[in-house]
Amino acid sequence: MEAGVSEGAIRRMSADEFLEWDVTAPDHRHELVDGIPRAMTGANRRHDLIVMNTMVALGTSLRGGPCRPFTADVAVKMPNRNVRRPDIGVDCGDIDERAVSSPAPKVLIEVLSPSTRAVDRTRKLDEYKSLPGLAHVLLVEPETPAVTLWSRDDAGAWSRSVAEGLDSSVGLPAIGTALQLADIYYGIKFQAPPRLVPDQLS
Repeated sequence: MEAGVSEGAIRRMSADEFLEWDVTAPDHRHELVDGIPRAMTGANRRHDLIVMNTMVALGTSLRGGPCRPFTADVAVKMPNRNVRRPDIGVDCGDIDERAVSSPAPKVLIEVLSPSTRAVDRTRKLDEYKSLPGLAHVLLVEPETPAVTLWSRDDAGAWSRSVAEGLDSSVGLPAIGTALQLADIYYGIKFQAPPRLVPDQLS
């Protein structure tokens, strides 16, 4: 979630300048959008539970392999010079444990929210797709058990698929695993659909 920072208050920054500044920023975590830092507002408990569930599932399935998940504390630099903080990412290979950004993520995951879903599904998604080496983008719905998966093939073309229902799963072949929707939404309560009541007989 973004909260704007006055463009007059902070000069435009490069990605590297922003990452150095953000380490010591006194308030919220930030993203860099068009050269201007944007403070990230806090998420609700439901959003946080879905993020943590997904982190646990990924961490367990990837343990012992070359890939590891990371949280929004780790930034991702975009080719257009923006800096984003996806809810979850996965990178593989050698990892600098002191780095504040992921140089080559394989998977990026966003849990949608009312205030950011339009940006997450359009501008931010397009930025993610522009990352060389990124194989999957997963958009997770918070109010219903449904996820949208964007995957890049060997020719570089992106395709979209949707998984719905707690008995579904979504494959992430680029990192050799799959996510069960039952794991993503563990402990999450969903509103029951409205019941259809037949007209009362006269």
